[in-house]
Formats: sequence, C-alpha cells, structure tokens
Amino acid sequence: MRTTHAIRIRPENDGILAEIRELFDYRELFYQLVWRDLKVRYKQTLLGVLWAVLQPALTALIFTIIFSRVAGFQMKEIPYWIFALSGFTFWTFANSSVNFASNSLVHHKELVTKIYFPRMIVPLSAVGAYFADLLLTLLVLFGGMAYFGATVTWKLLLVPAFLLFLVVIVASLSLFLSALNVRFRDVKFVVPFFLQVWLFLSPVFYSSDWVPQKYQYVFALNPLTGCLNGFRHILFGTDLDMVSFGISCAAAFTLFFVSVAVFKSMENDFADVL
Repeated sequence: MRTTHAIRIRPENDGILAEIRELFDYRELFYQLVWRDLKVRYKQTLLGVLWAVLQPALTALIFTIIFSRVAGFQMKEIPYWIFALSGFTFWTFANSSVNFASNSLVHHKELVTKIYFPRMIVPLSAVGAYFADLLLTLLVLFGGMAYFGATVTWKLLLVPAFLLFLVVIVASLSLFLSALNVRFRDVKFVVPFFLQVWLFLSPVFYSSDWVPQKYQYVFALNPLTGCLNGFRHILFGTDLDMVSFGISCAAAFTLFFVSVAVFKSMENDFADVL
C-alpha cells in the first residue's frame, strides 16, 4: 500500500511580525484584488464612482429632514447635515466593507483552494476597495465644512490617525466574520442584521450626548463610538470624554487581536471546507 503524505505550506516563522512581513511580500496580489473589486463594482454603471459619494450624502440628507426638520433636533456647533454626513462617511465604509468582506473567502474559492498566499489578503483587499470610496466621501465632507464655515484647526492633522482607527475596527470584523463564514455559511444571513443593530448602537446620526450618562461607558464598548466621537472632536470641536474614548480604543485593539487569533486558528482548514 502506497503511503501518502500531506504537505502543508506555512510561513517559516510564526508571530505578528512574520504575518506583516508576509502580507507585505504579497502586496502585489493585494493591489490586484483591490483593483479587480473596484472594476467589477462600477462596471457598466451610469454614475460610476459617484455612487460612493451619493450614498452617504443622500442618507445624511434624509436623516436631516427627519431629525432636524421634523423632530426639531439641532446641533450646537454645526448644521445637522454636516454632523450626520461625518457619521455616514465612516458608517458607509464600515457597513459596505464588512458586508462584502464577510463573503470574500467564499467568493474567491478557486483562488483560496489552488495556490498558497496569506489568506488574510482576501478580506483585507475587500476593505481596501471600499477605502478608496471613503477617501472620495471625505472630500465631500471637507467641502461641506468649508461651505458652512467650519473652523479649521491643527487637529485636522489627526484625521489619518482616525482613519487608521476605523480601518483597524473594520478589518478586524472582516477577518473574524469571513473566517466564520467559511465554516458556518449561515453567517451571511446574520451579518446584515448585525450591521443594522450596529448602526443604531453607534452615534452615526445622533450625538453620544443623547445617551444617558449611566450608560456612557457601556456605550463606549462599541469601538466605533470612540472613533466617531474622536473624529468629530477634531473636525468640529465637539466634547470628547477621554475615559469613554480610552474604553473604545481598548475594545478596538482587543477585537483586533481576537479576530486575528480566530482567523489564524481556522485558516488551515479553509481549502478543505471550501
């Protein structure tokens, strides 16, 4: 009887630094997947990349009509539309990235099962494709701030830091859910409901000040809360509770390490399960 042997290809060294180095070595594949996702998404569309701008802008306008005009909610520092747009700029990126990335490994089944490469690249490239949309929406947000006469301060230099904060949150959830979706295919049905709940638990279209004080620290366990509050603080000068912000930061990095650990523990079986 012939004995068969299974050969498993893996990095020479384990650890975070080895993972980062390997991801960097395969950066060309990452760029190709991002570019492919962008081309497929906007192929044969009438408005093309303008959809990336219209979605958060029109959603913010609808919420402005509902909350500002009908319900009478007003913001002290800025017009409500700009406030809402700052939230939906981040939310649209988070929602679209997580929704798309959670199915990315299944969609790239042929690639995952045939050749070796760092599997993290697949969900991360889905996040990268929507990051391009985020940058376009930021231009609209800054244009709106200029139109309404928002004060420009040195704190705007911190915008890249909060973009990184947001990417860490979104990439973490994308890795976690994409890995689970390989093993449990009903995850794709849970994700849309989860994203709806996440929207209402995040200060996207409302201020954290509207949340009762006794729930503020529990509310801050949602990492997107601290990300949005900090982003609005540097843009508009809104109040920022540093304790709540610290809780959100800790939650974000805890989510990151847990998601990476879950993904790494499951990725060896991806090719077999898919």
